[in-house]
Amino acid sequence: MLAALPLLSYTRLLPLLDYVSMPAGHVVYDPARPIRYLYFPTSCIVAQLYEMENGASTQTGIIGSEGLTGIFALFGDETSPGRVVVQSTGNAFRIKTALIKSEFDGCAELRSLVLRFTLALMVQTEQLAVSNRYYTVDEQLSHFLLMSLDRLSGNELHITHEQVAIMLGVRRESVTVAAQKLQLAGAINCRRGHLAVSDRRQIEASAGENYQVVKREYEHLLEFYASSGGQLSQADGSALKRCVQ
Repeated sequence: MLAALPLLSYTRLLPLLDYVSMPAGHVVYDPARPIRYLYFPTSCIVAQLYEMENGASTQTGIIGSEGLTGIFALFGDETSPGRVVVQSTGNAFRIKTALIKSEFDGCAELRSLVLRFTLALMVQTEQLAVSNRYYTVDEQLSHFLLMSLDRLSGNELHITHEQVAIMLGVRRESVTVAAQKLQLAGAINCRRGHLAVSDRRQIEASAGENYQVVKREYEHLLEFYASSGGQLSQADGSALKRCVQ
């Protein structure tokens, strides 16, 4: 998104950004607490979670280098409706909420990019809702792996079964059984705290049509970024395409 900005907007925004470390498990936002900063992930993955009063939770979206966190603040809400946590360790650019709101209100190019990203995030959330209602844990796990690995380099995700269970809103034992099934089929390799995809075609088939819907939407998003007339170089574009490989 930053690379897709016109040069003038990009250079105006750049001095306002801080490059920060984002360790896995770090809570970016808590429900009903002020959003002090917005984050543009570069190498980390951030997960949006909705938590019930009984402690149960489920993932409602993940964000990588294609987007930014805290979009609620840009649309007039000063708090986050759910918890937002770092799913995979990496880095991000951070900017104070008041500063990015000023840029969002005054810069049509940034506003257009944010709105296009918001559409893609809405499609992702919609498909996650369908997946949670109609898909088996095996299928949900496949969908989760693809959505995560599309935002990372390589084919391995550093995450425990317990953490996956929290993201999917299911029991840890169910994730373990699903992972064992996929491993016996030769689709993934499991080690303690690691899940690696060894047969992507098989995982995509298991993930079903929901993943394909989201994949196409993010392909459209990256095409929009590339056609925006900004500073998106070929190298930047190659990195961003990890989102839809």
